[in-house]
Amino acid sequence: MVQFTKTVSVLLCYFLEICFISKQSKKENLVKTTKYYLAAITAYTIWGFFSLALKPIHDYPSLDILFNRVFSCSVLMLLIVFVFKRKRVKETIDTFKALSKVEKRKTLLLNFGGSFFLMANWFTFIYVMNHVSVKATSLAYLVCPILTTLLAYFLLHEKLSKLQWVSVGLSVSGCLLLSYTAIMDMFFSIIIGLTYASYLVSQRINKGFDKFIVLTFHITFSALVLLPFYPAYSGPVPTEFRFYFCIETIAILFTIFPLFLNLYALSGINSSTVGMLLNINPMIAFCLATFVYHEKIGALQIAAYSIIFIAVLVFNSHHIFAFRKKYLSTTKNTVS
Repeated sequence: MVQFTKTVSVLLCYFLEICFISKQSKKENLVKTTKYYLAAITAYTIWGFFSLALKPIHDYPSLDILFNRVFSCSVLMLLIVFVFKRKRVKETIDTFKALSKVEKRKTLLLNFGGSFFLMANWFTFIYVMNHVSVKATSLAYLVCPILTTLLAYFLLHEKLSKLQWVSVGLSVSGCLLLSYTAIMDMFFSIIIGLTYASYLVSQRINKGFDKFIVLTFHITFSALVLLPFYPAYSGPVPTEFRFYFCIETIAILFTIFPLFLNLYALSGINSSTVGMLLNINPMIAFCLATFVYHEKIGALQIAAYSIIFIAVLVFNSHHIFAFRKKYLSTTKNTVS
């Protein structure tokens, strides 16, 4: 019993160390990277359950959902920024003014481009989720890590070990198995995956600014772009409480919070690693499609998802083993 209590205490202390790590302890590389891993894992776990909030309003047009999601996020984030982050806004403006002309152009391109990729990803995701299938969106976020890894390798020159290339190969084989009987699903999946992969890679090099303010800019710019189209392309104003409840849930729980965690993770680990962790999202969505929405699932799909799950473990094996080694070492020292 005493040994069990000590073990629990060590786990609790380690968890607190990760969550509330001070600047002095950032020198410890494992703990520093672990908090970024936790941010990415949390974000993609939340997104895995996105269909629970989106499916109840599938009768509404995709554009109406997109309009309300973006506008709601923009209003909420602007309120937060102007109430709680006015000092950070001033610091961000001063930082931008201090940049050279070339750096300013690069920063503007990264942020306007990020807004475009994010907006395109949202629309295609909502359209495919509501009008094609949940499985197609699930496949999209299995394709996305492969596209992210390739873009990061060729554009950002991120290095991959031989074992990580093996992991990419496993992911490709899993995706090919899934697309074997559903070519159109793969087509839509590549479009969704490419837009988000482009967002991840672009934001990996978008550094030096407060992440929440950057995200506020992305979403607010998207809202301004969509605003002129709203009168012509929106449907009748929804009157059901269910619609607005789902929209606000999507805005806060499935947009602002995970996107912020995602940008935070990109500030500490490679975009290829963040992209590979994205596989958590579709694996959860796959389970929901099977057990909640009762979509037909075959043995081939189960095999494919199993291969991709193994690929995620292989890709991140270096960190998993390092974390395990540190935990076992800490436990051994404490118990002794």
